[in-house]
Amino acid sequence: MKTALVSFFIFVIGLSALMNAAPQDDAMSSALAWLKLVDSGKYIESDKQAAALFQKAASPEKWETQLNAGRAPLGKLISRAEKSRKHATTLPGAPDGDYYLIQFNTAFEKKTEAVETVTMMREADGQWRTAGYFIQ
Repeated sequence: MKTALVSFFIFVIGLSALMNAAPQDDAMSSALAWLKLVDSGKYIESDKQAAALFQKAASPEKWETQLNAGRAPLGKLISRAEKSRKHATTLPGAPDGDYYLIQFNTAFEKKTEAVETVTMMREADGQWRTAGYFIQ
C-alpha cells in the first residue's frame, strides 16, 4: 500500500511537471520548425506559417525583401543554442496574450556571434506561431 501511494505521488508530480513544461516546449518546437524554414531560405513559407499578427505587419513580399537584406548576407547557419526563454502576457505594441520570447546564441558563416530573438504567440486555435523575429 505504501509503495502504491509513493508511486501515485511520483506520478502526480511527474504529470504536473509535464503539464507545466508543455506550453514552453510546444512554443520552442514551433519556433525551431519556423526557423528551419528561414534557415532554408523559404521566406514566403515562413510568413505563411507565422501568426496573424506577424502577417498583418508586412506583406509576404516585404518580409522576403527584409530577410534577403538582413538574413541572407549572414550566410548559412552554423549553430544555434537556446540562450533564454521568457513567458509574457503583455508586450509593447501587441495585444495581451500568451507569448514566449526565445533567444538563441547563433553562429552563421559570416557572423559568428549573433543573438536571434523569436517571439512566439499562442493563437486562438491553441497553436504557437511566430509573432516576431530579430537578429542582433
